[in-house]
Amino acid sequence: MTTPFTSPPMQVEQEWTDYNGHLNMAYYHLLFDRAVDAALVPLGLGPEVAAETGASVFTAQAQVHYLRELQTGDSVVVETRLIEHDSKRLHYVQTMRRVGEDEPAAISENLVLHVDLNTRRVAPFAPEVLARIADAVAAHADLPLPKQVGHRVGLRRD
Repeated sequence: MTTPFTSPPMQVEQEWTDYNGHLNMAYYHLLFDRAVDAALVPLGLGPEVAAETGASVFTAQAQVHYLRELQTGDSVVVETRLIEHDSKRLHYVQTMRRVGEDEPAAISENLVLHVDLNTRRVAPFAPEVLARIADAVAAHADLPLPKQVGHRVGLRRD
């Protein structure tokens, strides 16, 4: 079990930039979404498993913190750390960085639900998947959490 799960490098495409000259917010989500497979596949939750078993995960909640601008040609990696789980849900955080840099460009905190694709209802993880998730959560327990985890959206009151 890798700690944390790390995506292969991904490159920011020209057509993903907006009129402000930087990566549009929608494409941060695209990069985070592509990167989560680096964690889901070894857990037994990847796209092939969804096709074979009719079970997958749906995002119930996501919060992204945009910390540094990214531009065309930037190469990024995403680390995924599992935080906690129960029989039907998985809470994780992803940290996006430019390749070779320590400072995060963005942080994405997510809660996903395990879903039976036939009924489109939340269902328990298969026992072997739940065991892998538990192992990964334990392996990731000592990794530092980004300070953004658990923060709510809102204005500070002065």
